[in-house]
Amino acid sequence: MTKRIVIVSMILVLSVFSMTFAQDLTKNPANLVGTEWLSDPVANPDAEATTESEMKAYEETLQSNIPDETVKFKMIPIPGGKFVMGSKNGEKDETPPVEMTIEPFWMEEHEVTWSEFQLFGLLLLAKARSEGKVSGTDRDAIADALAAPTAPYNIGAISYNQSSKVGYPASGLTRYAAQMYCKWLTAITGRYYRLPTEAEWEYACRAGSETEYYFGDDPAELEKYAWFLDNCPDGYNKIMQKEPNAWGLYDMYGNVCEWVMDQYDKKAYKDFQDGKVKGPFVTPKKPISVYKMFDEVARGGSCFHEAKDCRSAKRIVSTKEWKAQDPQFPQSIWWMTEAPYVGFRVVRPLNPPTAEEAQLYEPDVKVWLKYKELNPR
Repeated sequence: MTKRIVIVSMILVLSVFSMTFAQDLTKNPANLVGTEWLSDPVANPDAEATTESEMKAYEETLQSNIPDETVKFKMIPIPGGKFVMGSKNGEKDETPPVEMTIEPFWMEEHEVTWSEFQLFGLLLLAKARSEGKVSGTDRDAIADALAAPTAPYNIGAISYNQSSKVGYPASGLTRYAAQMYCKWLTAITGRYYRLPTEAEWEYACRAGSETEYYFGDDPAELEKYAWFLDNCPDGYNKIMQKEPNAWGLYDMYGNVCEWVMDQYDKKAYKDFQDGKVKGPFVTPKKPISVYKMFDEVARGGSCFHEAKDCRSAKRIVSTKEWKAQDPQFPQSIWWMTEAPYVGFRVVRPLNPPTAEEAQLYEPDVKVWLKYKELNPR
């Protein structure tokens, strides 16, 4: 009798387990390309431009999870132009220096903060709407339904215990999580947001400079512009406390290093020079999977890095050590448990991509679907 009960119980458990696996996740808006949401954007006259000359700085306003409160961030116009990416005096993977042409875009004034990211990344806004604390539109309902991160195992460890404070950069997250945030932001605003390419990031960082740092070649001057290992050994600091570059961008060096779109290739610049790279960035050589979330590029150095690693041309490469102690199986596609010093900032191209182009920048939904299959909860 006991044996029969055990067998029946096991069948019931397996049935529930199978039902979990059988969830129809194909209708989740994560399956849609972000260009679907660009018609009828949320009104913001300062954000409207059809030519580079019409571009101006504008403020994006997001509904907070708290009634009658908002979260705001500023987007800075970056003019198009040509520049030389890389450095003759740096690491081997920064050579040969190669001329790149950049189309105009807007870049966030500072790193994405926890106040911004947690509305999506910790599901604060979706939860507030579901509980009727704040209202929303059909557009908001789509954004709230997007695939979102599972709760981090230890948010204190990935944020230097700063996640609940205003003005500190979101951190310890994967490039995939940053990409999905961009998709959420696109859905909620009707303006196309994404991560910058390596070339765009370095171009914006340099702001017309040709020296190792945008302020010159002397690393002793970095103290004025960045939080890095020498002046911030215990973790990152509040944004916008140091001097900006010539285009008004803060914390391009230090604090948290910033995800870009490129997959790491030590010979990328030679391939760019030879015309072997057929796109604006180095796309993954094979689809990123639950198990292949490394060898991705971040820029700018961080509070964890020395001055030499905070140069305009320096490339930071993610490794398996960034998730070494992740206790989940499979390891999270959302969080970098050993890299509380990695974050991101968003850009918005003047000319939105086609649906085909957009797929290059957006998170591969198959990764999330596989993760949900292996880690149902």
